[in-house]
Amino acid sequence: MPLITVTLDAPLDMHLHLRDEEMLRNIAKASAATFSGALIMPNLVPPVSSKEALLAYKKRITEAIGEEHFTPYMTLFFKSEYDRAFLESVREELTAIKLYPAGITTNSQGGVSGFDIEALRPSLEAMSDLEIPLCIHGETNGFVMDREAEFVSIYEKLASAFPKLKIIMEHITTKESVAALDRFENLYATITVHHLLITLDDVAGGMLQPHLFCKPIAKRPQDREALLKVALEAHPKVMFGSDSAPHPRHAKEACGCAAGVFTAPIALQLLTELFDTHRSLEHIQAFISGNAQKIYGIAPLSKKVILEKEPFRVPAEYNGVVPMYASKEIAYSIKGVRHG
Repeated sequence: MPLITVTLDAPLDMHLHLRDEEMLRNIAKASAATFSGALIMPNLVPPVSSKEALLAYKKRITEAIGEEHFTPYMTLFFKSEYDRAFLESVREELTAIKLYPAGITTNSQGGVSGFDIEALRPSLEAMSDLEIPLCIHGETNGFVMDREAEFVSIYEKLASAFPKLKIIMEHITTKESVAALDRFENLYATITVHHLLITLDDVAGGMLQPHLFCKPIAKRPQDREALLKVALEAHPKVMFGSDSAPHPRHAKEACGCAAGVFTAPIALQLLTELFDTHRSLEHIQAFISGNAQKIYGIAPLSKKVILEKEPFRVPAEYNGVVPMYASKEIAYSIKGVRHG
């Protein structure tokens, strides 16, 4: 029986953490080897919040990926003091601006403390006029399982107040966020592979699995079902964003476990297996590239990734970072990458 072969054209990861310094050098190629490009998160220490910092970070990423064919789509860390003149000066260098509620996730202490529309209006109206998308980590400071659902009202407030502003609900995990997609023309979303595969039971239902702990935390089966429905049909307002978030082993396997799941080296294999299992392979291309191209108006580098339905054993670690499903076997392997 011949092997099943799947070819993905110009895969895009529209939510990626590459970190900096040694970690950047250790893990950047894990994404650059198979993805055509990725939207790079700006929550470094200090955050990427100036044109100079953005250009310097992009240079470090380019150096870390070496000869790989890969476009880092850059973002700034949202500040309410960004005025129109500043945004005009940096517009050609960035793809989006990322807003973090203060203190809600890794390195977000300098984020937004409140969502007063009038306080945000100057920056967000300028972003609307300049067609700069706003990406948001949408969680409140409430009970951990309710934080994302509670934030939907803030998405609605922003979407109504700034109807020309493209708002991307990042790494959505709840049925409430899925439902919001169709209520507002300017709301979009990224979905991770791990939130399509796991629920909170996988993280903490038995022995605690620190390498599956992330923010937003995995939710209930009914939430995963809602995510699967829109991902597997490649709803035109959703796209793949891995939120692949590397931490050294000692930071994950510790009291005070760092939040983040590292999926970059196996994301395409896992997605192909998932779409194949659900008989939805005809929609995978839109989910991993086509929708993002339309939403962001980008034209990625030509790169074709060839996968085969042949078992692959996930390494125990990649340069000191433990991936999702470490040492386990998954159904698909990457057999080649072609450029041009």
